[in-house]
Amino acid sequence: MTSKEIRGKFLEFFSTKGGSASGGKGHTIISSASLIPSETDPTVLFTTAGMHPLVPYLLGEKHPGGKRVANVQKCIRTVDIDEVGDISHLTFFEMMGNWSFGDYFKREAIEWSWEFLTSSEWMGLDKDRFAVSVFGGDKDASFDEEAFNIWREIGISEKRIAKLPKKNNWWGPAGKTGPCGPDTEMFYWVGGLDKIPESFNDDNRLWIETWNDVFMQYNKTDDGNYEPLKQKNVDTGMGLERMAMIMQKKQSVYETDLFAPIMEKIDSLRSLASKLDEKAERIIADHIKASVFIITDGVEPSNVGRGYVLRRLIRRAVRHGKLLGIDKNFTKKIADVVIDIYKDVYPELLNNESRIINELEKEEENFKKTLEKGLRELEKMGDKVSGRDAFTLYSTYGFPLEMIKEIVKEVDENGFQEELKKHQELSKTASVGMFKGGLADASEQTTKYHTATHLLLAALRKVLSGHIEQKGSNITAERMRFDFSHPQKMTKEELEKVEDMINEKIKENSKIICEEMDIEEAKNKGAIGVFEHKYGSKVNVYSIDDFSKEICGGPHVKNTSELGKFKILKEEASSAGVRRIKAVLE
Repeated sequence: MTSKEIRGKFLEFFSTKGGSASGGKGHTIISSASLIPSETDPTVLFTTAGMHPLVPYLLGEKHPGGKRVANVQKCIRTVDIDEVGDISHLTFFEMMGNWSFGDYFKREAIEWSWEFLTSSEWMGLDKDRFAVSVFGGDKDASFDEEAFNIWREIGISEKRIAKLPKKNNWWGPAGKTGPCGPDTEMFYWVGGLDKIPESFNDDNRLWIETWNDVFMQYNKTDDGNYEPLKQKNVDTGMGLERMAMIMQKKQSVYETDLFAPIMEKIDSLRSLASKLDEKAERIIADHIKASVFIITDGVEPSNVGRGYVLRRLIRRAVRHGKLLGIDKNFTKKIADVVIDIYKDVYPELLNNESRIINELEKEEENFKKTLEKGLRELEKMGDKVSGRDAFTLYSTYGFPLEMIKEIVKEVDENGFQEELKKHQELSKTASVGMFKGGLADASEQTTKYHTATHLLLAALRKVLSGHIEQKGSNITAERMRFDFSHPQKMTKEELEKVEDMINEKIKENSKIICEEMDIEEAKNKGAIGVFEHKYGSKVNVYSIDDFSKEICGGPHVKNTSELGKFKILKEEASSAGVRRIKAVLE
């Protein structure tokens, strides 16, 4: 079964006409959101799961598609970057998922997952090769006996139903507080049928996780308690690449039709005199594919944020190409194959082909110059290289440890690993600090700040220019940060006008009105917003009198009087042509 057929069958199964074995499932099929999260979600650099664009609806907002939706979502996940190159871990992947916003719950989710996986009408997988896990319970929440019993009724042996702790079978919350709950995961044995263990052990890599059903039934409060949610949601995710690996009976995702043409191209580029390195080839395939999709969604290589991730992926691919003995520029040739594989599913790749190729070639050429500088630095270090110097070569010039070891006689590998660990901890801390909070936090104050961004954008457009656009935001329960397009520093008078205008609107006790309408109708009514492609044909438009009208998917207060006093703390440059305002509600 091809990957295209798997995508199609999944969406057919969950659409109104799907699932004939037990009646239609009635899900609205929505398109994949961008890899770049909506500006109303500052919690992540990239869309890492299908639920990210849907957080507002999991928090209670009304989705234009109704209470049941399904899609295939593009995702980027770098947390497992060191695992890339094994049989299943990837940076870019497609996540098939179905959601219930306060509608069906555990029984339907589990039974439908089982039906799609094992029914001859759909995937037709061998029932004897499955094992599952459920949440085992702890001081915060009890053992998920309901999920356990449903699996037992379906026919899974109790020995194949693992009861695991939070680190294995619990999702969320996305922020410090908010919706969360237990999940149940499905694993498929890809080894020999005669070698299937009697009981499940997730340390055995021949058990491939195929599907994860999350049951959001709790809300984590500010004091750390877990309270039952009034709206219980279902959020599921199944990796297309892993399902293709299983359905095509391959030993790794890199052998499926989503990667085979790329691997063949890499093999043809490798010199006959070079060594074989399967993991290096897989890393190149994965990283260039991820880079193609990231560039398509508007990111350019840089030294900060998303641009840094993109730069790291491209340069890591080039480094591994050098280890394989590929001396000529090659990223363009790999990108051509990636675009050809996905052009029918994601036509935006073809539309952005010239930009994709240009960015890859430019970054590859720049990195080759950096490598040459690093080589000169390495020559100065002599035959023995300290751990700190080796890490400098790695972090500044992109030299992998393997390359350094090939050139010099002795390298302090333990010292290198210590420096690498320090760097990883710093990066992790910085990332958490930069993107903590935001709309994934269900707190009342965060919702107030998000509503205030509507007032701020409207006031800026009235005081400065109707061409002002939102360029980013970072919202916590303590403050808001708002980026907008403007070529020069705002004057003191302009800032005072904006602040006064917002506070006047707050004093007017204006209601925040939400209307569901077609995209064209929203545009005709003067609604601003650039996120309509993420929500399908219908969108939610939030209006505050005739002052503000925006397409939005975030949570909002009911009345401006709930906000308190708006105060601008600082206005400063963010980047070229972009200004930043920091403000609080008092």
